[in-house]
Amino acid sequence: MKIAALVSGGVDSSVVVHQLKEAGYDPVIFYIKIGMEDRDGYVDCPSEEDIEITSFIAKKYGCRMETVSLQEDYWEKVVGYTLDAVRRGLTPNPDMMCNKLIKFGVFEDKWGRDFDRIATGHYATTTEIDGKTFLSTAADRVKDQTYFLGQVDYLQVSKLMFPIGGLQKREVRAIAAREGLPSAARKDSQGICFLGKINYNDFIRRYLGERPGEIIELETGKKLGTHKGFWFHTIGQRKGLYLSGGPWFVIRKDIERNIVYVSNGYDTESQYGKTVDLQGFHFITGDTWGDFEGEREIAFKIRHTPEFTFGTVQRIGDIYRIRSDEKIQGVAAGQFGVIYDPACRICIGSGMII
Repeated sequence: MKIAALVSGGVDSSVVVHQLKEAGYDPVIFYIKIGMEDRDGYVDCPSEEDIEITSFIAKKYGCRMETVSLQEDYWEKVVGYTLDAVRRGLTPNPDMMCNKLIKFGVFEDKWGRDFDRIATGHYATTTEIDGKTFLSTAADRVKDQTYFLGQVDYLQVSKLMFPIGGLQKREVRAIAAREGLPSAARKDSQGICFLGKINYNDFIRRYLGERPGEIIELETGKKLGTHKGFWFHTIGQRKGLYLSGGPWFVIRKDIERNIVYVSNGYDTESQYGKTVDLQGFHFITGDTWGDFEGEREIAFKIRHTPEFTFGTVQRIGDIYRIRSDEKIQGVAAGQFGVIYDPACRICIGSGMII
């Protein structure tokens, strides 16, 4: 079996190569460059150390390695999507789009099609049911990354391998330490993948500029301060408002009037809701529900968290409406709601929150 292993230099994807070799496979390692170094004046080069570690892994295990640049594709498909969403006042999810459009999209079209399987360091698994492949959750529920895979399609998931999906994170680090991998103690990457060490607000400022506006208390209409542009703020945000007497949370944004509305306190009712509407719902392994009537019990997530929330889903025209069993905080338009079966095992699909 011909396997392409996507290796980033982190501990998870490094251990993927070890696991594949232990299973008797001889993967070809691919390092995908998507960062912004050498573009528009950015000189930060986060890929240098990553490539060094990935090269070490390739030599250690006797694997062929290729470095492929998908920076232009990433800029067009993912960064463009991110800037457009932020400009419209939405909360984008570039990591989800990267998986769908770049790692398992452009890469598959240009390189992956020559391989039987594509292996990655995602904490996820696949499950076979009645001859079909379903995306399913990882053994480590804290590290589970199926939320970020909620937009992949059936052809993609049926070709994916997740060699560490059955392991706990501590087991992955233990393997890396035992095998002397240089990434064994390396910290997990944080933030948006293409930015590297670039500050998110600095990035947004460079391409969208600043547009000063008012920060207003939702309940009283009182002006509390000013902001530098609604696109620097997202629903549920607490940090970065620079208001006294907090905690203050972003509750709403008026895009036309460039106003950011906030509420005070951790328990204000305006922070919470129990209904989430999803448009463009995407089933990963086909529509397993069909034209159902009434409601179906589900588990779901509206952001990447270890915890699942439970409730029901109802189809209203083209909209899938989630009704949560409990109040949920920070429902942000533009993010994705990802739906699972009630056992929190099978990832059914996702839609964009409106």
